Amino acid sequence: MPDLLTVENLRQLFGGRNPTQAVDDVSFRLPAEPAIVSLVGESGSGKSTIARIILGLLKPTAGRVLYQGVDILTPDRKWNRRFRSEVQAVFQDPYSVYNPVYKAERVLKLVIRKFGLAKTKADAQEQMEEALRAVDLRPEEVLDRHPHQLSGGQRQRLMLARVYLMRPRLIVADEPVSMIDAGMRASFLNILGDFRDRHGISTLFITHDLSTAMYLGGEIIVLYQGRIMEQGETQTVMRSPLHPYAQLLISSIPTPDPRRRWREDLSAAPLAEISAIVADRANRHRCLFADRCPQVMDRCWEARPALLAPKDPGASHARREVACYLYD
Repeated sequence: MPDLLTVENLRQLFGGRNPTQAVDDVSFRLPAEPAIVSLVGESGSGKSTIARIILGLLKPTAGRVLYQGVDILTPDRKWNRRFRSEVQAVFQDPYSVYNPVYKAERVLKLVIRKFGLAKTKADAQEQMEEALRAVDLRPEEVLDRHPHQLSGGQRQRLMLARVYLMRPRLIVADEPVSMIDAGMRASFLNILGDFRDRHGISTLFITHDLSTAMYLGGEIIVLYQGRIMEQGETQTVMRSPLHPYAQLLISSIPTPDPRRRWREDLSAAPLAEISAIVADRANRHRCLFADRCPQVMDRCWEARPALLAPKDPGASHARREVACYLYD
């Protein structure tokens, strides 16, 4: 059985004369069995660009995306219709995705009508109410309201209700909890876990918030400047990160302990290398984290490290890969 989703050597350039490489040879997979994979990294790491490519909203400069073994850019209209129904998106902004003129029920009715999910009005009403209850919303409090009368958390869960109607195989969730209050985030994340466990729906969860990725579990892919730095089981990577960038990223998570202070100064490359760093900014044939890495070596400036299973026998490396010469 082929993987649910396969991303192969994905590259994306933006601009003409001096293009920006937003995605740089990224490859990963989502297995056929239901799973949650978190794509994490700071702003500008290429997370949302990868999401747009997977959804078919952006054609990659190079590489390809396979859904159940078929290239998503295939011209087959029948296959594309199936892909659109089985791969659904939940975007970041719970305010701009709705037409303020129409009531919330129209969001669900359009899906039912377009994909022929119900034969009668009574059946359609029953499906809408079931979908809302599946995401912890009360139909009587939502269906007859306009979007501005709903909270941000309710709007995002309404999007999940729309997804639930479709019964997709994959949800691509791009920063879905970044604009809702903290009290509703756990509820939203629990629904994604419930979708996986009860309905067999996988999720590619894109976030800059490592605490939400930790809460979801599953697997994690750490991106930096369009490249994968480390990937593996979320709990393993979060508890013992191997790549210096992953270590820096995870150490930046605030803790509730008032006795523990954040580091005000981050380690960086030696000052003697500053001129080389400036001259080498455009060189992508190296480790892109070299100019910030406290453990930088000469070879880091000479060639890009491959993403490989680490060879250090002293640590747990179950289902883990890291792009760093420290483990080669």
